[in-house]
Amino acid sequence: MDQKPESLSGRISDAVALLAGKHTVRCPEPGCRVSVRYRAVTLAEAKRLTDVATDHTRH
Repeated sequence: MDQKPESLSGRISDAVALLAGKHTVRCPEPGCRVSVRYRAVTLAEAKRLTDVATDHTRH
């Protein structure tokens, strides 16, 4: 459920993070700039972080 970053610098940052083994999850709400980046977490923690990032009412 990753969303594309709006800027070129955001895209580059996400690409570098992906190469480093990190995952980026962005809020799907238009105009919201919240994102969560994680690496080496359990599946349960990855789900929790994804839920926080994608639920606009929580941030």
